[in-house]
Amino acid sequence: MPKGRTQSNLPELERTLIVGVQIAGQPALLSLDDSLEELSVLARTAGLEVVGGTSQQLASPNPKTLIGKGKVEEVKALADELDVSVILFDDELSPRHQRELEKVFGEKRRVVDRTALILDIFAQHASTHEGALQVELAQYEYRLPRLTRAWTHLARQAGGGGGRSGSGGVGLRGPGETQLEVDRREIGRKITKLKDELGKVSARRGRYRAQRKRARIPIIALVGYTNAGKSTLLNALAGAEVYVADQLFATLDPTTRKVDLPGGREALFTDTVGFIQKLPTTLIEAFKATLEEIQEADLLLHVVDVTHPNVHEQAEAVLTTLEDIDADHIPVLTVLNKIDRLDNPAAAQEALQDFEGAVAVSALRSQGLDELLDAVNRKLYETLTPVEVLLPYQEGALIALFHEQGKVDRIEHTRHGVHIQGRIPGRLLARYSPFAASGIPAEAE
Repeated sequence: MPKGRTQSNLPELERTLIVGVQIAGQPALLSLDDSLEELSVLARTAGLEVVGGTSQQLASPNPKTLIGKGKVEEVKALADELDVSVILFDDELSPRHQRELEKVFGEKRRVVDRTALILDIFAQHASTHEGALQVELAQYEYRLPRLTRAWTHLARQAGGGGGRSGSGGVGLRGPGETQLEVDRREIGRKITKLKDELGKVSARRGRYRAQRKRARIPIIALVGYTNAGKSTLLNALAGAEVYVADQLFATLDPTTRKVDLPGGREALFTDTVGFIQKLPTTLIEAFKATLEEIQEADLLLHVVDVTHPNVHEQAEAVLTTLEDIDADHIPVLTVLNKIDRLDNPAAAQEALQDFEGAVAVSALRSQGLDELLDAVNRKLYETLTPVEVLLPYQEGALIALFHEQGKVDRIEHTRHGVHIQGRIPGRLLARYSPFAASGIPAEAE
């Protein structure tokens, strides 16, 4: 039973039918079956009971209903047979898809897509004010283009906390739930207000990060597919007490802890929200304040569940998301977690061959942590990476830092700034990446 629920406040699980679609020519990270299996796990995390599923392969999506007309009738018949109250789609539905499908399936059944499902899970797990703001913003932005008469009364205000009231259920938590009359203009005002509040959160985080950088303590962000074991690893490294559960998106709010490195050095390790394939763009934008912790890190620990059958696909999804949030320039150290679950210990060594420079650990059993911290220390301090940058003269602190911490091979003062070729420790790469040599004007060469 998920944390925070008791038998008295847990409603009867809603019977759910899942529907998957594969469009010819559209790239897919996971197979259709594997994606539906992941959707089932998401549904269980949200408190739904999956009682059946179906899928369809299409040459192109139906503009009205996504799936074909015949498939719509098949889904309706199957929903009647299985007596389901929720029909859950594995892809984000357009507003038109949602409206047309709701007409066919009737008012007694809710049509929910993957995005709404993930938003619902986030609403359950947001335990801080910032997390609640981010969830609320994402919910309003998701629902704004989907406003119909069914959404003009809200049963309860948005926000994290995870409790359920009334009939509860996916798709009805947050905006759309109090008896307050809402129109597009009012929702627009709410979105503006939430963005303003989150802007203040981002500014505060920026000030904290600036303080940490002035203290010259490197920042290490733990990233990975949801349920890869990031929170367990942070607990093992820092003796933290981050909530851990064997479920997707158990941790939503970032947690930062100080960790001792070899040689008497220190670093700040930050646990972040897990990634997942088909991560909605609305979530990426809404969680910008949190994702900035990743963007501003000196090193990323990419935590990978080495036991998962789709381990390579999950790793690819994480790397793709890092590109989407402009964090792919930051040095990455891959951590293969959960080696204690491998039947054959040699399998861990085989997995290491697939991930260059990776370290194998068991966060749960605290195995391999010394080797991991040694690798982190080398990445941050001992490995010097070649760079070529053009630093504006007003970036005097970065120019001085290069001389102090790096090795200058060639330096030239131009009218555009200081052109430096040399090598710097890995922990400093993110600071210099905005000034990479690719942006040097021709006359400065």
